[in-house]
Amino acid sequence: MHGLDRETEVLVVGFGPVGATIANLLGRYGVRTLAIDTATEIFPQPRAIALDNEALRILQAAGLPEGAFETIAIPEVRYRSPYVGELARLQTGGCLDGHPKLVTFYQPELESELRSRAVEYPSVTVALGVELVDFVEEADGVRARLRHRDGAEHIVHARYLIGADGSKSRVRKALDVGFDGRTYAEDWLIVDAKLGSSSLDHIEFRCDPRRPAPHMPAPGGRQRWEFMLLTGESAEQMERPEKVRELLLPWGSPDDMEVERTAVYRFHARTVARFQKGRVFLAGDAAHITPPFAGQGLVAGLRDALNLCWKLAWVLGGLAAPGILETYDQERRPHAKAMIDLARLAGRVIMPTSRAQALATGVLLRALRLIPAARSYLEDLKMKPQNQFDHGLFVERRRRLARGRLARPKTGLIRGGMFPQAWIQRGNDGCWSDDALGDGLTLVGFGVDPQEHLGQAAAEWRAAGGTCIQLCHRGQRLHRGEGDHVWEDISGAFVPGIAPVGWAVVVRPDRTILHDGPVAEAARLVGETLALLGAEDAYSGRSDETGPGATAASASAATEAHR
Repeated sequence: MHGLDRETEVLVVGFGPVGATIANLLGRYGVRTLAIDTATEIFPQPRAIALDNEALRILQAAGLPEGAFETIAIPEVRYRSPYVGELARLQTGGCLDGHPKLVTFYQPELESELRSRAVEYPSVTVALGVELVDFVEEADGVRARLRHRDGAEHIVHARYLIGADGSKSRVRKALDVGFDGRTYAEDWLIVDAKLGSSSLDHIEFRCDPRRPAPHMPAPGGRQRWEFMLLTGESAEQMERPEKVRELLLPWGSPDDMEVERTAVYRFHARTVARFQKGRVFLAGDAAHITPPFAGQGLVAGLRDALNLCWKLAWVLGGLAAPGILETYDQERRPHAKAMIDLARLAGRVIMPTSRAQALATGVLLRALRLIPAARSYLEDLKMKPQNQFDHGLFVERRRRLARGRLARPKTGLIRGGMFPQAWIQRGNDGCWSDDALGDGLTLVGFGVDPQEHLGQAAAEWRAAGGTCIQLCHRGQRLHRGEGDHVWEDISGAFVPGIAPVGWAVVVRPDRTILHDGPVAEAARLVGETLALLGAEDAYSGRSDETGPGATAASASAATEAHR
């Protein structure tokens, strides 16, 4: 405790997977960060088990290379009824934005990787066995009282505080922002076991009112079962070894299974009324709890982390006005609620309360599968809410373009939506496009070098932590603009996949599309972007090497060193 600084820029309370991801993201930007946790060790047993392509892309942004932790790609998710057979089969095979659509993983391994990388950043300090006692918001920050497990106390002053301290969050309780929603009446027994061998490669939900039971594989020869407790069954009774053996019998001999963990949980569907209050933010389970039926609990927390961290880095670096932080709640809360609603809907299919309800649900879903559009909506994951914002930190589209401007072509670009990721190449070197975009704001020109159209705005763009890249269509002959920022779109995902030659887009560090328009109007796009960030006056005359404007450059250097 005596080695802790008395001042930091961001205090992160909670060092689970969301808190550790936050520490890594802030570390990449060189933000002075103190992360604390009451536990001194990683919880040694798995809790979260599923990640989607968005989560894997966020972990990529946090600095985890492919293969940093073991995963199993899940080709499909099956829902089966004892009365009508197969209800649905979700197609989760293949990749999206460079990552598998759905994987299972071993949480302790992921947490270990995140923690080991976080402490390598010079700007990140981790203090374990330390609890938050209380905090007070002041005019220029938050004053927090911390207590070490030996009883020693320490006062830390932070510019901002993030509560990533889980479902029983002390930060949330102190903020008094409510926690509305539903607690399910049913308890569930979770069993994690290692098997000598298994051919299971998919996730299966047994939608049986007599005892619903999801079943899925996990890395390391593991499998997970979840059994709903019936009326009159207690947690103590269900966790007895003989009862666990009885439940596992339909899937093989319990003698061939090494049970690693049994735990009884009650699921919740809850969201706070606000993700931010003053200089204090909530993320992960501290802000929202999602039932596990859609596999989106940890994923939602990782989305929180990416959305919030770059905004904090830009504000702390003087690259944006503090007002942009209000868009964290504006953007994240509606999407988190939509994911909770999806999980609740899935829960109604998975755990019917009676044979009659199970039959009715089964007949309805089987009938919907006969309609091509309905079948595609369900099985191709089109019902999954897109991570796309109605309002927030992006230039909202006007109904009409100004007279004389280039007519807007049809594109796959949606402001407030996600910019895709694909494999690109420069000479003999290839990489994922997110790695080429880097950690800052990026002006992307499709088939045309956007730098040629920035003029005097180029210096302000660099000072704002902005870079430029040109994405060329496959085999495009370049007469000008060749250089380190010019990349060839190997798959055609960008040109002409989402935009024609001559178009440009401004991409946020979290890969959200902030603005777009004709590349010839790049200076206008940049100017309107800087105005939206609210700190455009700070860019004028700023050196790229000194002052807050160096934030993005130092982050890029730190990233390269970390790799």
